[in-house]
Amino acid sequence: MQPKDYESIISRILLEDPRYPAEAYDFLREIMAFTSQSLKKPTHGPGRHMSGKELLEGMRRYAVQEFGPMARTVLASMGITRTEDIGELVFILVHYGVLGKTEEDRKSDFANGYDFREAFDTPFLPLSRRQAHPAQTQSPSQSL
Repeated sequence: MQPKDYESIISRILLEDPRYPAEAYDFLREIMAFTSQSLKKPTHGPGRHMSGKELLEGMRRYAVQEFGPMARTVLASMGITRTEDIGELVFILVHYGVLGKTEEDRKSDFANGYDFREAFDTPFLPLSRRQAHPAQTQSPSQSL
């Protein structure tokens, strides 16, 4: 899709469904590109499809890498405060024909993906405090 078409669709979405700002849709495009590249997905065809779980993990890694300890704050400024928000953004773009989906794809694929405090704060805690949070053991610099 051409950027001009994309921009006009986002403008339409913002008028009809203002829950998320334009930056949230731009962020979704960034995390899709990051995740696709990280997973070495093809740029065309059915092999480029990402699952909700893959996209959420890509978002977690990308946000930590790009925004560091401010990740949760930056995401909140875009209205993204839980993994379900990513699912909402994806399915809004599906509804408007910007993204496609398979028969198996569901909004519920994004439900309860991870706790934002755990995902975005724990990597930056001192090691002694991080050990109390075993769910998040990877370094913020690790990528997919």
